[in-house]
Amino acid sequence: MIVWLNGTYGAGKTTTSALVQQLLPDSRVFDAEKVGETLMDIKPVLPWTGNFQHWPPWRPLVVETARHVLDYTGGTLVMPMTVLVEQYWREISAGLAQHAIPVKHFVLHADQDTLRGRIEGDEVMGPSQFRLDYLEPYAEAARTWLHEEAEVIDTTHLTPPQAALRIAEAVKG
Repeated sequence: MIVWLNGTYGAGKTTTSALVQQLLPDSRVFDAEKVGETLMDIKPVLPWTGNFQHWPPWRPLVVETARHVLDYTGGTLVMPMTVLVEQYWREISAGLAQHAIPVKHFVLHADQDTLRGRIEGDEVMGPSQFRLDYLEPYAEAARTWLHEEAEVIDTTHLTPPQAALRIAEAVKG
């Protein structure tokens, strides 16, 4: 199974995914961003699109990497990864379904002011215009399709351990 944690920067995906992994037996965290980083290391570089998710190889490579890891280890993969383009989510979820891999899709949500404050006050990564630039695309995806495709966990007033517990309880049924 895959537990996919979606949402924009500042929602708490990375922190929460590590905590969810601790609550789900036989689980591992797989950050699909590493697939994008691998593609970014190709020399000469691939034509830049502004985001590695726009490269056509990224989506099937995420599916195949997840599939092979699950074939090797079994258990559950907890995947913290923002996907705001509906077509990309459709490609990934259809690819996983072709391999009969169940996906529990969660969106970690917070209001725009909370997200902006978290991004601007991030003491690990520092403030980031790149991350701030995704606030409006996230809001648009949330309004148009994303919140209909997942269980929404509002993290505005939740700590990461509280969010992780809600997710783990939902996964365990």
